[in-house]
Amino acid sequence: MTDHQGPTSPGAVPSIDDWNLLLDGQVAAITGGGAQGIGGAIAELFAAHGATVEIAEIDPDRAKATVDAVTAAGGSARAHVVDVRTEEGVAGFTSAVLETHGGIDVLVNNVGDYRPLVRFHESTPDSWEEMYRINLWHVYAVTQAFLTPMIERGGGSIVNVHSVEGMRGFPGEPVYASLKAAVGHFTTSLAAGYGRQGIRANGVGVDLTQSKQVDYISGYEEQEDLWEAWAPVGRLGWPTDQARVALFLASHLSAFVTGHNIPVDGGTLAGGGWFYSPDAGRFVNRPKTL
Repeated sequence: MTDHQGPTSPGAVPSIDDWNLLLDGQVAAITGGGAQGIGGAIAELFAAHGATVEIAEIDPDRAKATVDAVTAAGGSARAHVVDVRTEEGVAGFTSAVLETHGGIDVLVNNVGDYRPLVRFHESTPDSWEEMYRINLWHVYAVTQAFLTPMIERGGGSIVNVHSVEGMRGFPGEPVYASLKAAVGHFTTSLAAGYGRQGIRANGVGVDLTQSKQVDYISGYEEQEDLWEAWAPVGRLGWPTDQARVALFLASHLSAFVTGHNIPVDGGTLAGGGWFYSPDAGRFVNRPKTL
């Protein structure tokens, strides 16, 4: 275990480099697998544990960065620059993977975003559709495309990355929160319906995790001591934290686990989460003062 190097240091995450290969010989498809995010960390960790990784990513530079990192470490990865919010993007990704491998063993639906953030009283059907496409529609579409080939291959594991905001009340954006909740319930229902055909499905509810999409450091550099108040574990989360739970859910270590949504949030769901700040005039999950 590495020394604790402060609440916003990646060194706060203990090392597990000496684990045995958990996904050796398996094919894993990961959406949103670009570098500097949770999907990229999952891709790198899965490849390090022996998986052949197929990545869907809208940003070509981030896609290439993940593939370069995986291959430099001796792993196997291929990127598909597609937009899984569209029928064409889903078809392009899934057909290319199935043409090469015939099926997959692991699927990680990772794509999602709270942006563009539109307060509900200002929202429109167009903004609802945009939120739906990026947070829920592609989960249905990608899962359906891979499900039958996965069953024919003998079964496998589906990991849906959503948000802790789908597991509690989120005052900031109820449309986003309700879609994340839908991903969680889709996961549970999928597990109940297809478990006897060899499919396990579990979800990961993310919170307080540093990434390119959500920056928990900028503006708080002088307040590292307050992470004790912000998160019960006393530190910031990193994509590696999420990737390790995804690895557990994808691998044989969780062979008797299905239908669950695990908050990987440093304890914020258990500890309460959001509260109203009279000074800020809004709900916050990180007070600037104790």
